[in-house]
Amino acid sequence: MLLLTFFIGLVINALGYIPPGNISLTLAQITINRGMRQAWGFIIAFSVVEIFFTFGMMRFARWLSSDIRIDTSWSSIRLETLLDIFMIALLLTTGTLAWAKRHKARPQQSDSRRGSALYGMLLAMFNPLQIPFWLFCGNYLVLHNWIAVDYLSLSVFSLGSAFGAGLALYGYAHFARFIQEKFALSNSLINTSIAIFLYLLALYLFVRLWF
Repeated sequence: MLLLTFFIGLVINALGYIPPGNISLTLAQITINRGMRQAWGFIIAFSVVEIFFTFGMMRFARWLSSDIRIDTSWSSIRLETLLDIFMIALLLTTGTLAWAKRHKARPQQSDSRRGSALYGMLLAMFNPLQIPFWLFCGNYLVLHNWIAVDYLSLSVFSLGSAFGAGLALYGYAHFARFIQEKFALSNSLINTSIAIFLYLLALYLFVRLWF
């Protein structure tokens, strides 16, 4: 049962990180600009924080499913609005950083992963898109008895979730490296493309929020 719980956490969170977002595109940029060693530092740090993030969100989802009717709560609408605003600001900031670095030469790969690891931890702690994702998926899993809600089961589920996030992010890092080597794309083109994509995501959230 615990093995199944681990596998469910792995698959669900891996699927959650497949759509391109600020996390995956930031990792792609780190891989291209700093190398795979720095990318591994980002992935490991992000996955470790994801264990605690997932556990906290699953406990919160269980509390909501047992004590609150979230479909009629006006506060959930307000929370979603605040998350969209925060996400717009985060996407614009990340996109601007990528745009500012578009003409900089690629630095030599560093042996230290500390900078990328700290960045990974920061983005894992402030990852607003995962909040509605786990509120929906967490409630679904709990209400349909797919996983138990005791501390051991949720811990195993969170560990599987971290592995799923790590696998999905590694896929993005490996793909970014493959694209750069296969097509010999310049750092300027890649950073510009990432910046434009992040700006488009921010524009989509803005339109959804106000129109």
